[in-house]
Amino acid sequence: MVFKDHFSGHAPAYADARPGYPASLFDWLSGQCRGNELAWDAGCGNGQASLALADGFDAVFGSDPSAAQIASAAPHPRVRYAVEAAERCSLADASADLVTVAQAYHWFDHARFCTEAARVLVPDGVIALWSYAESRVDAGVDAVFDELHNQRLAGDWPAERGHVVNRYRGLPFPFAPVATPPFEMRCQWNLAQYLDYLRSWSACQHYRQRTGRDAVDEIAPAMAAAWGDPQAARLVQWPLLVLAGRNQSS
Repeated sequence: MVFKDHFSGHAPAYADARPGYPASLFDWLSGQCRGNELAWDAGCGNGQASLALADGFDAVFGSDPSAAQIASAAPHPRVRYAVEAAERCSLADASADLVTVAQAYHWFDHARFCTEAARVLVPDGVIALWSYAESRVDAGVDAVFDELHNQRLAGDWPAERGHVVNRYRGLPFPFAPVATPPFEMRCQWNLAQYLDYLRSWSACQHYRQRTGRDAVDEIAPAMAAAWGDPQAARLVQWPLLVLAGRNQSS
């Protein structure tokens, strides 16, 4: 499988501009597991989820094929990072109580990864995949967001982004389903922080490479008008899609 790297070129900015996942998600995940010895965070990127998992597990293994992303990951005494593909994990058979994939499953070879996850998970171990797409602020800000996301950048999103917008419908998930409560990401951001988040999108990087222009700069005046006081912190929300299941392979 060819690794499609859409983020290494702006890994530090990506790490700084991304919203955090809710603590309630990780509390819920650790509570679903029979044991809390090891969690594997596949496609860990800058280690955002890996660090959060360390609060509930004795050890966390974070893997990502991008060396630049791993280099941007914050160290933690219970987290070990490795540059490797999710489809070829170095962990032993039946060694992980939990496997997570945070905002990355759409990039994987799905069938190969699911086979690998089933191998690495202990019997009845838990796997959880989650993703988020469009943010919501208010009607005015959202209208500018939608123009950027759905029109200006329409031809610059990688094809795999469609899986996120489609909420992973139709992707393989051969595990016994676990019902999940609703989860939501929430940030209090000023205008500059919100624009930095928009610039972290892979589509914005592709747009710049294709046109030589910054798509966020182009919509910034309209976004500023919709936002109001640029220093004012606004509530930004993203509903999380969470797919969870148990490993029933022998």
